[in-house]
Amino acid sequence: MLSYLQQLTYWDWLALGIVLLIIEVFGAGGYLLWIGLAAACTSLLSFIFPQLGWAAQFLVFALFSITTAVLWWRRQRNVKSNPSQPGLNQRGSELIGRSFVLHEAIVDGRGKIKAGDTLWLVSGADAPAGQTVKVTGQDGVVLLVAPQ
Repeated sequence: MLSYLQQLTYWDWLALGIVLLIIEVFGAGGYLLWIGLAAACTSLLSFIFPQLGWAAQFLVFALFSITTAVLWWRRQRNVKSNPSQPGLNQRGSELIGRSFVLHEAIVDGRGKIKAGDTLWLVSGADAPAGQTVKVTGQDGVVLLVAPQ
Protein backbone atom coordinates (compact mmCIF):
# COMPACT_ATOMS: atom_id res chain seq x y z
CA MET A 1 0.00 0.00 0.00
CA LEU A 2 2.80 2.40 0.88
CA SER A 3 4.47 1.72 -2.47
CA TYR A 4 1.24 2.75 -4.24
CA LEU A 5 1.02 5.96 -2.22
CA GLN A 6 4.61 6.83 -3.12
CA GLN A 7 3.72 6.61 -6.81
CA LEU A 8 0.66 8.90 -6.76
CA THR A 9 0.38 11.06 -9.86
CA TYR A 10 -1.90 13.87 -10.89
CA TRP A 11 -3.99 11.30 -12.78
CA ASP A 12 -4.88 9.56 -9.53
CA TRP A 13 -6.07 12.83 -7.97
CA LEU A 14 -7.95 13.79 -11.11
CA ALA A 15 -9.69 10.39 -11.20
CA LEU A 16 -10.63 10.74 -7.52
CA GLY A 17 -12.02 14.22 -8.18
CA ILE A 18 -14.08 13.04 -11.15
CA VAL A 19 -15.44 10.03 -9.25
CA LEU A 20 -16.46 12.24 -6.32
CA LEU A 21 -18.15 14.74 -8.64
CA ILE A 22 -20.05 11.95 -10.40
CA ILE A 23 -21.23 10.59 -7.04
CA GLU A 24 -22.27 14.14 -6.12
CA VAL A 25 -24.41 14.36 -9.25
CA PHE A 26 -26.41 11.38 -8.01
CA GLY A 27 -27.42 13.12 -4.82
CA ALA A 28 -24.82 13.45 -2.11
CA GLY A 29 -26.28 16.82 -1.15
CA GLY A 30 -23.25 19.02 -1.71
CA TYR A 31 -20.83 17.21 0.57
CA LEU A 32 -18.67 15.58 -2.08
CA LEU A 33 -18.59 18.55 -4.45
CA TRP A 34 -15.98 20.38 -2.44
CA ILE A 35 -13.88 17.31 -1.72
CA GLY A 36 -13.95 16.53 -5.45
CA LEU A 37 -12.88 20.09 -6.21
CA ALA A 38 -10.06 19.74 -3.67
CA ALA A 39 -8.91 16.54 -5.40
CA ALA A 40 -8.94 18.33 -8.77
CA CYS A 41 -6.88 21.20 -7.32
CA THR A 42 -4.45 18.69 -5.84
CA SER A 43 -4.22 17.10 -9.29
CA LEU A 44 -3.34 20.47 -10.80
CA LEU A 45 -0.64 21.11 -8.20
CA SER A 46 0.74 17.59 -8.69
CA PHE A 47 0.92 18.27 -12.41
CA ILE A 48 2.72 21.59 -11.92
CA PHE A 49 5.03 20.22 -9.19
CA PRO A 50 5.61 16.52 -10.01
CA GLN A 51 8.28 16.27 -7.30
CA LEU A 52 5.64 16.60 -4.53
CA GLY A 53 5.76 13.56 -2.28
CA TRP A 54 2.68 11.62 -1.31
CA ALA A 55 2.59 13.15 2.18
CA ALA A 56 2.69 16.67 0.72
CA GLN A 57 -0.05 15.74 -1.74
CA PHE A 58 -2.28 14.49 1.08
CA LEU A 59 -1.54 17.64 3.07
CA VAL A 60 -2.49 19.82 0.08
CA PHE A 61 -5.65 17.75 -0.43
CA ALA A 62 -6.61 18.09 3.24
CA LEU A 63 -6.01 21.85 3.21
CA PHE A 64 -8.02 22.33 0.02
CA SER A 65 -10.84 20.14 1.40
CA ILE A 66 -11.06 22.06 4.65
CA THR A 67 -10.78 25.44 2.93
CA THR A 68 -13.49 24.75 0.35
CA ALA A 69 -15.81 23.21 2.96
CA VAL A 70 -15.41 26.16 5.34
CA LEU A 71 -15.93 28.72 2.56
CA TRP A 72 -19.08 26.91 1.41
CA TRP A 73 -20.37 26.64 4.97
CA ARG A 74 -19.85 30.39 5.53
CA ARG A 75 -21.58 31.23 2.26
CA GLN A 76 -24.56 28.99 3.05
CA ARG A 77 -24.88 30.45 6.53
CA ASN A 78 -25.10 33.96 5.04
CA VAL A 79 -27.60 32.90 2.38
CA LYS A 80 -29.91 31.26 4.92
CA SER A 81 -29.88 34.26 7.25
CA ASN A 82 -30.83 36.70 4.48
CA PRO A 83 -33.64 35.08 2.48
CA SER A 84 -34.63 36.84 -0.72
CA GLN A 85 -38.29 36.00 -0.10
CA PRO A 86 -38.88 36.15 3.65
CA GLY A 87 -42.61 35.46 3.34
CA LEU A 88 -42.20 32.35 1.22
CA ASN A 89 -44.28 29.48 2.64
CA GLN A 90 -45.65 31.82 5.31
CA ARG A 91 -48.83 32.84 3.61
CA GLY A 92 -50.33 34.28 6.77
CA SER A 93 -47.58 36.88 6.99
CA GLU A 94 -48.60 38.16 3.56
CA LEU A 95 -52.02 39.04 4.97
CA ILE A 96 -50.70 41.33 7.72
CA GLY A 97 -51.95 44.87 7.22
CA ARG A 98 -54.85 43.86 4.98
CA SER A 99 -58.53 44.21 5.88
CA PHE A 100 -61.13 41.45 5.62
CA VAL A 101 -64.77 40.88 6.48
CA LEU A 102 -65.42 38.36 9.25
CA HIS A 103 -66.86 35.18 7.80
CA GLU A 104 -67.76 33.85 11.26
CA ALA A 105 -68.20 35.98 14.37
CA ILE A 106 -65.35 36.20 16.83
CA VAL A 107 -66.67 34.55 19.98
CA ASP A 108 -64.45 34.01 23.02
CA GLY A 109 -61.56 35.42 21.01
CA ARG A 110 -61.86 33.02 18.02
CA GLY A 111 -63.47 33.47 14.62
CA LYS A 112 -62.81 33.10 10.89
CA ILE A 113 -62.16 35.33 7.91
CA LYS A 114 -62.15 34.41 4.26
CA ALA A 115 -59.04 35.48 2.35
CA GLY A 116 -59.34 34.48 -1.28
CA ASP A 117 -60.66 30.93 -1.23
CA THR A 118 -59.25 30.07 2.21
CA LEU A 119 -60.86 30.33 5.63
CA TRP A 120 -58.40 31.54 8.25
CA LEU A 121 -58.77 31.15 11.99
CA VAL A 122 -58.49 34.55 13.66
CA SER A 123 -58.01 35.72 17.20
CA GLY A 124 -59.10 39.06 18.58
CA ALA A 125 -61.78 40.98 20.42
CA ASP A 126 -65.30 39.60 20.04
CA ALA A 127 -67.01 40.95 16.92
CA PRO A 128 -70.07 40.00 14.85
CA ALA A 129 -69.90 38.28 11.45
CA GLY A 130 -69.74 40.79 8.61
CA GLN A 131 -67.59 43.31 10.50
CA THR A 132 -64.39 44.50 8.83
CA VAL A 133 -61.21 43.60 10.68
CA LYS A 134 -57.55 44.31 9.98
CA VAL A 135 -54.89 41.61 10.30
CA THR A 136 -52.27 42.89 12.74
CA GLY A 137 -50.09 39.83 13.19
CA GLN A 138 -49.77 36.09 13.11
CA ASP A 139 -49.39 33.44 15.80
CA GLY A 140 -48.62 30.19 14.00
CA VAL A 141 -51.63 29.51 11.78
CA VAL A 142 -53.88 31.93 13.66
CA LEU A 143 -54.15 35.50 12.40
CA LEU A 144 -54.37 38.27 14.97
CA VAL A 145 -57.02 40.86 14.07
CA ALA A 146 -58.35 44.17 15.34
CA PRO A 147 -61.72 45.71 14.44
CA GLN A 148 -61.68 48.67 12.06
